Amino acid sequence: MKITFLGTGTSQGIPVIGSTHPVCLSSDFKDKRLRVSILVEWGNYTFLVDCGPDFRQQMLRANPERIDAILFTHEHADHTAGLDDIRPFFFKQGDINIYAHQRVLRQLTQRFEYIFTSEIKYPGVPNLLQNEVKNKPFTINGLEILPVEGLHYKLPVFGYRFGSFAYLTDMKTISDTEKQKLKNLEVLVINALREEEHISHFNLEQALAIILELKPMRAYLTHISHHLGFHEAVQQKLPENVFLAYDGLEITI
Repeated sequence: MKITFLGTGTSQGIPVIGSTHPVCLSSDFKDKRLRVSILVEWGNYTFLVDCGPDFRQQMLRANPERIDAILFTHEHADHTAGLDDIRPFFFKQGDINIYAHQRVLRQLTQRFEYIFTSEIKYPGVPNLLQNEVKNKPFTINGLEILPVEGLHYKLPVFGYRFGSFAYLTDMKTISDTEKQKLKNLEVLVINALREEEHISHFNLEQALAIILELKPMRAYLTHISHHLGFHEAVQQKLPENVFLAYDGLEITI
């Protein structure tokens, strides 16, 4: 299984246009962060987790042959707003499956009414097949996917485990029951917004505490705001098995 980090950034704390914040002016490509998403390649099957407003730019950069499915963690715009741009893949390959909690599917149907429910469907609109995700395992192309539920402030969100890899983003709390799903991981990806406390996201200290508790072989931090600091400076402060992810990073499980 190959994982590509399409984006590792966040809409939280984006400086105003024209900002002179030093991270925004960094010449290090690892400090250039689009909105958070990953591309998962499993055999001849390729899917996304989340499809945010930077999706088109991410696809031009990653240049995947196809997108067979999209899994959504939750309904916020920084994770869903790029959905319309899936249409070139639809033109090439046909129907595309999307997987999400029933609440998220309902929100997408409202936001993209012209895709899902319009009586007069515009030519070229992608045909997306809705699949409801509940908090129990399901299978895509022979790969078992285990949802992991956490809270984004008070909003339930799903992370996902594929084999020995797990991906959590936009979480602030996770129950002990759900943590049991995250034992014996080779790789854990977890959100770490900044050093300061935040109402709806793990900060760096909280993310590191969960990593220490779960003891994956390796961990990668994502959903990073500019407040966390420069990539290289942050990396030097992390434990030896914890890495600050960056856009374009590829790992193999």
